Amino acid sequence: MDLKEAVIIITGGGTGVGSACAQALAKYGARVVIAYNKSKEGAIAAEKKCKALGGDAITVKGNVALDNDCKNIVSKTINQWGRIDGLVNNAGITKFAAPNNLDALSSQDFIDLYSTNVVGSYQMLRACSEYLKTSRGSVVNVSSIAGIKAIGSSTAYIASKAALNAMTVALARALAPEIRINAVCPGLVDTEWHSKRFSEEEYKSFLEKYEKTVPLKEAATPEDIAETILWLLSSARLITGETILVDAGLHLGKPM
Repeated sequence: MDLKEAVIIITGGGTGVGSACAQALAKYGARVVIAYNKSKEGAIAAEKKCKALGGDAITVKGNVALDNDCKNIVSKTINQWGRIDGLVNNAGITKFAAPNNLDALSSQDFIDLYSTNVVGSYQMLRACSEYLKTSRGSVVNVSSIAGIKAIGSSTAYIASKAALNAMTVALARALAPEIRINAVCPGLVDTEWHSKRFSEEEYKSFLEKYEKTVPLKEAATPEDIAETILWLLSSARLITGETILVDAGLHLGKPM
């Protein structure tokens, strides 16, 4: 896919990986739809940065857990540019809960996480599918190492990302050859997702411990994840149904 003037929807586009992805696409002249639910200020800031970088962008409010909101995001994209070439399902939520505390999660917590992390991605793809088939487009689901190694912020989050990975494979098989679908699975990404949980000193210690643990001795930046997403959107024309781990080698475990 030639990214110049390509139309890409990014959910959760106002912060973190979503914002970095929007800006990276803009550098290649893409037209970006920054979909957001709560991060209005971040989405507006990302839109301005995209335009300053030489791309074009619009912001659209929508909760991907709601099917009508997904349809509205797509409708506004088509009204603006008349086509869709790519979709980045980046919107995601969690609830932090220790896995050995079985009372920390309710059934509603599972439903809420699945509604955004799994069902939301499905609904966005369904809403875009007609246009992606026409453009022979590409979809990237932003998953997590949690879905591979069963580690992460909570059991509900782990289960939702494992489900997203399985759905990626199933839909890649079902929608080929017109649509390619892949997932990226980051380890720790240095964003507010984690830093808001801790004091400044606690977060610094948390980050340092992670970087000592992983083989490549670094946490990812949002730009690192965006780089992989752009590659899957634009260059990896014979890759579909894959889960790409971007985790500094965390999945390798400790050496014997």
